Amino acid sequence: MFIDTHAHLNSKEYNNDLDDTIKRAVDSGVEFIIVPGTDIESSRRAIELAENYEIIYAAVGFHPHDAHKADPEALNIIEKLSRHPKVVAIGEVGLDYHYNFSPQDVQKYVFKRQIEIAQRLNLPVIIHQREAEKDTLQIVRDKVLENPLWRQDGSNAMNRFPSPRGVFHSFSGDSATAWEVIKLGFYISFPGMVTFKPRKDSINNSHKILEKVSIEHILLETDSPYLTPEPFRGKRNEPAYLKYIAEKIAEVQDLSVEDIGRTSNLGAYKLFGIGKYPEPTYVYKIRNSLYLNITIRCNADCWFCDRKGEALVKGYNLKIKEEPTPEEIIKAIEDPKKYDEIVFCGYGEPTIRLDVIKQVGNWIKQNGGKVRLNTDGHGSLINHRNIVPELVGIVDSVSISLNSIDPEQYGKMMHLDPEKYFNAMIEFAKESVKYIGDVTMTIVDLTGADEIKAKKFVENEIGAKFKNRPYF
Repeated sequence: MFIDTHAHLNSKEYNNDLDDTIKRAVDSGVEFIIVPGTDIESSRRAIELAENYEIIYAAVGFHPHDAHKADPEALNIIEKLSRHPKVVAIGEVGLDYHYNFSPQDVQKYVFKRQIEIAQRLNLPVIIHQREAEKDTLQIVRDKVLENPLWRQDGSNAMNRFPSPRGVFHSFSGDSATAWEVIKLGFYISFPGMVTFKPRKDSINNSHKILEKVSIEHILLETDSPYLTPEPFRGKRNEPAYLKYIAEKIAEVQDLSVEDIGRTSNLGAYKLFGIGKYPEPTYVYKIRNSLYLNITIRCNADCWFCDRKGEALVKGYNLKIKEEPTPEEIIKAIEDPKKYDEIVFCGYGEPTIRLDVIKQVGNWIKQNGGKVRLNTDGHGSLINHRNIVPELVGIVDSVSISLNSIDPEQYGKMMHLDPEKYFNAMIEFAKESVKYIGDVTMTIVDLTGADEIKAKKFVENEIGAKFKNRPYF
């Protein structure tokens, strides 16, 4: 199921077939649709649709094109409309310097006032930005600094990122800008342009961004009736085409369409309160791999890890209350042969439960499955012996979090004694290459680690494979 977070079903293009349009959306797997306003009339129409269709929610606001209409009384009306129970955001608001249908100073003034409305009502904002990146980011930064408690409820104190404050819809920046937006508490979204063939001369095309930005920070949208995806480009867009956008994002990110839908739906829930929050799980599927979340205990406390926060991965909630027994894990797996591999990996260090790895891993191998261990490489130190020989015949491959080849940087990243734990990790990696063979060592993108030196070290000194995994 998908959530279309941006579709202008309140536009005249749907006057003659709105019921059919919504039915096609439902039939194609769309569960909810958010209809944004662009002025008072369209905002009222969005609310009317939300009242008449269970599937629809509304956003209200002045688009930058219509900012010149937004006098104080008009903004008061928007604030009153925003109190409707099915209004989930202020939007579509922002800046557009491409057309300048409204003067730039007016656009900025109206944008600021509408963010303030969102802050007073603790609503998120849906942001339009075109050729106005610098001013848009500056206004958003300033407003967040003025009201840092906007959208914060205390439950996110340990999260890597602030509670979501909005979305930069139809995102057109580069990956560095995306990272800045995300740190401010915003999602990004892409309509049908992700299905277009990328321009070779573009440094900001959506495919390049999708290669760097995790689906955890991306929402799905069609921007109907605009930006129709392939293979319908040139025709009127509609929410039923959302699946083609999801398919392209899945292709670029090497995920399944199910992964894209589940993860982006959770993002829509966190931002707009639409849908539901997932229950904690200890078995979760990504692509055609099954992951086993056997503990959230860990000997490390990496600054880039969300274990103490929400502990969410690809739309799954890994914040388990109790550690599963081997019998519970085996029952949940059912048939190991259904999966490309079964991975001991969650928001904890799995070798803390070495006996579970051995018992469940043996069962998986006996029943025709493949086993991978994702670890920080401290298992031998944790268990006070070299555990790698015990994994032979149980574990087919190992992935180790190298993080950095600089021991001091490594220690700071993980809040550990660098000499003790770095050396233990390197020794574990060498033993894994010796006894198991298939070993990959990873660093996290954007942590400041030297990727080139790390790659040479892993391949030449350890004899393992190297991978740079995205941080966000």
